[in-house]
Amino acid sequence: MMLERQREGIEKAKAAGKYKGRKPVSAEIREKVVSLVAEGVVKTKIAQQLNIGEATVYRILAARKKDNL
Repeated sequence: MMLERQREGIEKAKAAGKYKGRKPVSAEIREKVVSLVAEGVVKTKIAQQLNIGEATVYRILAARKKDNL
C-alpha cells in the first residue's frame, strides 16, 4: 500500500517537473578522464584530481567502451 502511494507521488512529481534526478557529469570531465587514462594515470588518482568518485571514472570508461563497440 505504501509503495503504491509512493509511486503515485513520484509520478505526479515527474509530471510537474519536480523530479529530475542528478545532473550528469559534464562532457569536459568525461574527456579529461579518457585523456588521463590514455596517459596511464591510475584511476584512483584521476578521481581525486577531478574531484569525482572512483565509480564515476569506471562508469565513464565503461560507457566509452560500450559506445566504441
